[in-house]
Amino acid sequence: MRFPVLAAFVLGLATLAAAQTAPWDYTGKRGELVWGKLDPAYQACSKGHEQSPLDIRGAHLNKALQPIDFHYIGEAIRLTNDGHTIVAHVDPGSYIVAGGVRYDLVEFSFHHPSEEAVKGKLSEMDVQLLHRSADGKMAMVAMRLVEDAGNPNAVLAALWKHLPKTAGASAKIADMVDPAGLLPADRGYWTYMGSLTTPPCTEGVRWFVFEQELSVSRDQLRIFAALFRMNTRGLQEPHGRRIEANE
Repeated sequence: MRFPVLAAFVLGLATLAAAQTAPWDYTGKRGELVWGKLDPAYQACSKGHEQSPLDIRGAHLNKALQPIDFHYIGEAIRLTNDGHTIVAHVDPGSYIVAGGVRYDLVEFSFHHPSEEAVKGKLSEMDVQLLHRSADGKMAMVAMRLVEDAGNPNAVLAALWKHLPKTAGASAKIADMVDPAGLLPADRGYWTYMGSLTTPPCTEGVRWFVFEQELSVSRDQLRIFAALFRMNTRGLQEPHGRRIEANE
């Protein structure tokens, strides 16, 4: 990776981390209903008009949308329990090309239940892969996870052996893990402009939600739910946004 791209990548991460200044929760006195009041940096959480997640319904077919071009590589991954979810941090190298723009994979994280809904229905979990371009634009690739005891996902199985149990704890997975193993066989997707789903709820994020679901086992669900009973932001108003499908 060229130095200017790496510098922008690191600067973007530092900016995002600095923006998260006030403690927050999903429920209670610091729950999502008051995120916008907890810190001036969080105002988009309550005042934004392009917030995520959305209920996917009424999508418009756009045949001009191209498939996402994935360039993921196997690498060592560091898992962190940040008190809200499990975050998988990746080294620079994996990226996607969408709409002619290169977005580098920054991290991916999990939610229980899913944040994305399809026609009002949530799945048991989701995984969201955050990407950032050299000029700071963000793209989120999301897969919904459904319980399927007969077809466990190999990447989830590798990660679940090392999930940090307490807030602030981390674990390094020495074996190479390829994020491509989290992608469905069918790459049809829905897309819309949205935001980060946690404070500071930054908008201008291009979302790609895959139509095909992935499998998660009952034991994996149980283990994650024991750590995070519910770590999902509620569905947001579309405010006239257009959801498109590529097939």
